[in-house]
Amino acid sequence: MATKRILNAYTSANREALVESDDPQALIMILLDELLRAMHIYVKLIETEDSDEKRKTDHLARSLTMLYGLQSCLNFEEGGEIAENLYRLYEYGRLQLIETSRNGKVDGTKTAINAISEIREAWSAMNTKTDIQNKAYGS
Repeated sequence: MATKRILNAYTSANREALVESDDPQALIMILLDELLRAMHIYVKLIETEDSDEKRKTDHLARSLTMLYGLQSCLNFEEGGEIAENLYRLYEYGRLQLIETSRNGKVDGTKTAINAISEIREAWSAMNTKTDIQNKAYGS
């Protein structure tokens, strides 16, 4: 158990350092990772019919907060159609979470998780490519 606490403390400190940095890509990655983690936990709690309502509510609220954070980061002027599509995807995720909270059916939320996971993977690949390009040009 002590190892888990140490790992959690390290992870938390690492995330705090990234949030305080001037790297918006790192912040988006953190938001996406936290969103997916919270959504997965929420779905698992619903599927296993966990009776801990506080825990369900916490992960639902966390998921909705992460979605709001991602939506509010979008730059529609420079991002154009991509920003609009991301907004719609995050809105879809939000609506599916709310629907799951109402009826206990997780299919729509799982579909949203899969779509957001694909965005996360693409963002990660883009971030890696950008880092490689920056190194290649001495930036």
